[in-house]
Amino acid sequence: MTSESPQPPASPVPFAEALTAGTLVLDGGMSNQLQAAGHDLSDELWSARLLAERPEAVAEAHLAYAEAGADVAITASYQATFEGFARRGIGRAEAARLLALSVELARQASAQAREKGVTRPLWVAASVGPYGAMLADGAEYRGRYGLTPAELERFHRPRMEALAAARPDVFALETVPDADEGAALVRAVRGLGVPAWLSYTIDGERTRAGQPLEEAFALAADADEVVAVGVNCCAPQDVSAAVRIAARVTGKPVVVYPNSGETWDAGARAWQGRSTFTPEQVLAWRDAGARLIGGCCRVGPEAISSIARTLAA
Repeated sequence: MTSESPQPPASPVPFAEALTAGTLVLDGGMSNQLQAAGHDLSDELWSARLLAERPEAVAEAHLAYAEAGADVAITASYQATFEGFARRGIGRAEAARLLALSVELARQASAQAREKGVTRPLWVAASVGPYGAMLADGAEYRGRYGLTPAELERFHRPRMEALAAARPDVFALETVPDADEGAALVRAVRGLGVPAWLSYTIDGERTRAGQPLEEAFALAADADEVVAVGVNCCAPQDVSAAVRIAARVTGKPVVVYPNSGETWDAGARAWQGRSTFTPEQVLAWRDAGARLIGGCCRVGPEAISSIARTLAA
């Protein structure tokens, strides 16, 4: 599978317009599905490594979620950066190709889903992870990197330009731990011609860096490019309050895709505890203003299928 493969057309309905028509189902964790298929993601590039080494595996993961009921595929570019690829000896031109390939693979999976009988519209969200994801040391769950918003904007803009050139339907500015980085991303997305959602990772009613969610969401309230705001990669029990705050502060549709509820033990490099994410929770989130609902870490196709059925019912 190469970047020269023909690219199927995007959904005929603009993403922002689709948000006004109802609730869309997001996919689940890309890493969850890749690991379930037997792929080792212990590398610093995480799932982005497979863009270079096993692109067909990425497309297969997208297809599994589309068949499960996901309307939106989030690309495997979360940890794909020019800087991260450079540490692996991958030059700038090839890194740009891999970023674009992440969008193409999601499009190809959408075409495969249609061949298998999926008739509903499907969209592609180009994942833009936080600066801390490039560091690969857990900093995306702390924020406060010691960089100014201007420096963060300069980091994010080039890869966003590379992703925009591949024509995704929307940017997923996701797992943002810090309102300062949120502000940088809101500026970086300007002029690219692609709408975006802005999604924080949180602890209670604050960002991971400790800012009140009211302040974090407010910086996107007047940004025309940002069509939805919300939270992801967080505990399910923190979602309801965040949805209410996001809807009240911005008046925009809300996006939510929490983790399973298990906790990551960095020392043991393993998930601990049990899942607390149930499909029934999504009805309360939808009633509070969520229009994009899915799952993040440890949420697989089976859970996405349950979410889709719950929302449809």
